[in-house]
Formats: sequence, structure tokens, C-alpha cells
Amino acid sequence: MPDHRSHRNRCRGRGPARARARGFTLLEVLIALAVLAIALAALIQSAGGYASNEIYLRDRTTAQWVAHNVLTEWQLKGDWPSVGEKHGTRDFDGRTWDWRVKVSQTPDKDLRRLDVTVRPDGADDKTTPLGSLTGFVGHNL
Repeated sequence: MPDHRSHRNRCRGRGPARARARGFTLLEVLIALAVLAIALAALIQSAGGYASNEIYLRDRTTAQWVAHNVLTEWQLKGDWPSVGEKHGTRDFDGRTWDWRVKVSQTPDKDLRRLDVTVRPDGADDKTTPLGSLTGFVGHNL
């Protein structure tokens, strides 16, 4: 004869069927949360790195534009630059930039080399320039 009590106990959530349908233990939940926290921390750190890299690349691009502008002005002046170093500041893209032009003699007496370097305003001369460019100016051409 079938045991009606065991069937009734299984339907009500008692007995062997209930033991198989239990949820996660507290330890399993804590381990899952720890893994999730580590993954999110790595994601946040990576996003922060991308943001600071974007700022650095924007500044380098702007400094390169300043270097192009300074070199172009020197080339368009039409003056024969004397050998030596000149410096100044330039406002560009909402910031002030320090530029430095080193004028040097070339093997051709009618040609001068211009090395332009650009740093953010107030940066120490020992810091690496964010922008640099080399060009030439001719005399009696």
C-alpha cells in the first residue's frame, strides 16, 4: 500500500525533496561579493587610468599646436634670427604655455635651425616638454 504521508510531506516542502532545493550559504554569498568587489575595483582603476591618459594626450596635442604656431610665426616674420635662445608665453586653448626657441647655425650659412619646445606655464625647465618641433629659416632666398 502506498505511503500517503511521505507523498504529503514532499508536497509541503518537507523531507528529502526540500534538502535539494536549498539556497546559497552565507559563506558562498560573501565569497561572491568579494569577487565582485575586486572586479569592480579593477574596473574603476582602469577607467581612472583612461581619464588621466586622455588629459595627458589633450595637453600634448595642445602643446604641439602651440609649437607649430610659434615656429610658423618665426618663419613668416622674415627676420634673420640671431643664434641663441629666446623664450616667451602664449595663451592658447584657455591656458598659458611657455615656449622656448633655440636658434642654431647650420652648415649652410644661409639657413638657421629653430628648435621649439613648449611646456605648461610655470613648469620647471627640467621637465620634459609636452610639445617640440624643429624647423628652418632661410636668408637671402
